[in-house]
Amino acid sequence: MSTTLYGISNCDTIKKARKWLADNNVEAQFHDYRKDGLDPDWLETAEQHLGWEALLNKRGTTFRQLSDAQKTDLNRDKALALLVAHPAMIKRPVLVHEGQYYLGFKPDMYKELFAQ
Repeated sequence: MSTTLYGISNCDTIKKARKWLADNNVEAQFHDYRKDGLDPDWLETAEQHLGWEALLNKRGTTFRQLSDAQKTDLNRDKALALLVAHPAMIKRPVLVHEGQYYLGFKPDMYKELFAQ
């Protein structure tokens, strides 16, 4: 079974997801965007599964610190370029399990996903 959790290590939601995985004996690799980098090809694939609107965290400080020009007229290409430049703007966590992509952490969702 192949499972990878993507995010940044100091994120509280990532910490909760990692703790849940460990407490439930789910082996998962952790990919930290800040330490391990962000592969644009991976981001393209994640976007195809989840959509750029879902991936882009507009509520975080990184997005709020962008210039008005950067935030105006967002489209897929502009959003993906911003996410490559500022991976902290990707909603967290992104979980890839058995080739499927899941966004966010909810204990019930993880329980259902890993009960199989």
